[in-house]
Amino acid sequence: MQTTLKLIAAHAHSTGATDLNVIELANDADPRTLKLEGIERIDLNFPKFTDGRAYSQAFLLRRRLGFKGEIRATGDVLIDQLVQMQRSGFDVAVLRADQNLDFAQRQFDRFQAFYQGDAVTVQPHFLTGVAA
Repeated sequence: MQTTLKLIAAHAHSTGATDLNVIELANDADPRTLKLEGIERIDLNFPKFTDGRAYSQAFLLRRRLGFKGEIRATGDVLIDQLVQMQRSGFDVAVLRADQNLDFAQRQFDRFQAFYQGDAVTVQPHFLTGVAA
């Protein structure tokens, strides 16, 4: 499986890029209240790796609101979360400082296909090739 989720080391991430229209969204905020016109990137925060509200925010932004810009995971981002982040609609993940980029890449080799649809591949695997 080719990784489409870009991985960034914590030390290489800068908040609020000056050349982009960036929103940093708290994980308890409702994405449906945002005005997305002109927004190029939305940073969704994981304050703790056990708090998964940003997955729901990413899914809402991608599937229901049709956001086409970059969705970036920040905060307490661990290697174990990366595949689900990609499936939820994230484009970029900023890994926590103690996480290894090389090990992170291996996660995508371990999980190469999924039966059910997701935010990226909407049609479930069992319907592939079936006429609608």
